Amino acid sequence: MVVERITACRTARLGGHIDACDACGHQRISYNSCRNRHCPKCQGSAQVAWLEARQADVLPVPYAHVVFTIPQLLAPLALQNPSLVYDLLLRSSARTLQEIAKNPKHLGARLGFFAILHTWGQTLLHHPHVHCVVPAGGLSEDGRTWRACRPGFFLPVRVLSRLFRGKFIAGLHEAFREGRLELHGRLARYRSSSAFVRLLHEACRTEWVVYAKPPFERPELVLEYLARYTHRIAISNHRLLHVDDEAVTLRYKDYRSRRSRSLTLPLGEFTRRFLLHVLPKGFVRIRHYGFLANGCRARLLACCRGVLGQPEDPQVEQVSGRSEDNGLFLELLPQSLRLCPHCGRGPMRCIEVLGRPPPQHHRSRHVAA
Repeated sequence: MVVERITACRTARLGGHIDACDACGHQRISYNSCRNRHCPKCQGSAQVAWLEARQADVLPVPYAHVVFTIPQLLAPLALQNPSLVYDLLLRSSARTLQEIAKNPKHLGARLGFFAILHTWGQTLLHHPHVHCVVPAGGLSEDGRTWRACRPGFFLPVRVLSRLFRGKFIAGLHEAFREGRLELHGRLARYRSSSAFVRLLHEACRTEWVVYAKPPFERPELVLEYLARYTHRIAISNHRLLHVDDEAVTLRYKDYRSRRSRSLTLPLGEFTRRFLLHVLPKGFVRIRHYGFLANGCRARLLACCRGVLGQPEDPQVEQVSGRSEDNGLFLELLPQSLRLCPHCGRGPMRCIEVLGRPPPQHHRSRHVAA
């Protein structure tokens, strides 16, 4: 269970090891991480490894950031059908980008990008949306030229919004007809075909939010930007201002006023909101499309670099691992994990491994007759 693993993270329940400083002999006990992708303490190393691998994918072109959001009217469907609805959200946004970009009226090119699912807002309420980071251009149909977007512009937002809405609604309708949607509790009223169609028609009457930030002019900023989104979870430890047995106070950004504010939630409500964002086991929330898709990435990226006049990066092989000699890994690894916290000079090295304590077996007590 997610809660059990997170609460056991970096405690003696998961075992650990003892590090000692080579210079002064200072010792430190470090307990093992749970490695759960929803844990606020376990995303650092996974983020570093992912960013290292993505260095080889960055092209010398501007990059755009596009966000696709479904309306709150339909968001409850995702809580009862997370795999189906979140998968549909990712596929609909990706196909929308690809179809609009392929149209000669807009770009006439094949895109390559990755999409990241987020399900939360700043106050941990349910807010499903997808972040797409896309090179502001793509390969021509014959693969011989690079077709760039206009300076400061990617693709028309309203056109993206309308097509995205149509694809998502069509996907929901198909899932309903095939009996793949679970509708319980407050959603039980949509079990009839007529009621569900009315729900979809109501959703179609609103403008769906698709937001596109102006393209980055410096591609070297892309990786720094990605670090904010790739392995982010619903709440990180630095946003927690106070925790006790009754309530949790967290910091959040009010986007209307652009100010930082605080919010205090009862412990039960905080836990409920956090658990809204636990994804189904095995669900892939970071996906690659177009010329960055796994099946064709190496070949088409080489083609992109060729038409852009960019030579193959000789350091690509060096950044693919997670060695501590890697510059990016060392840059993101906290200083306290590399050097002795006592003398600040010697490296900390493992001298003893601590095993997990044996499980507690509770024997039932039999009362003599």
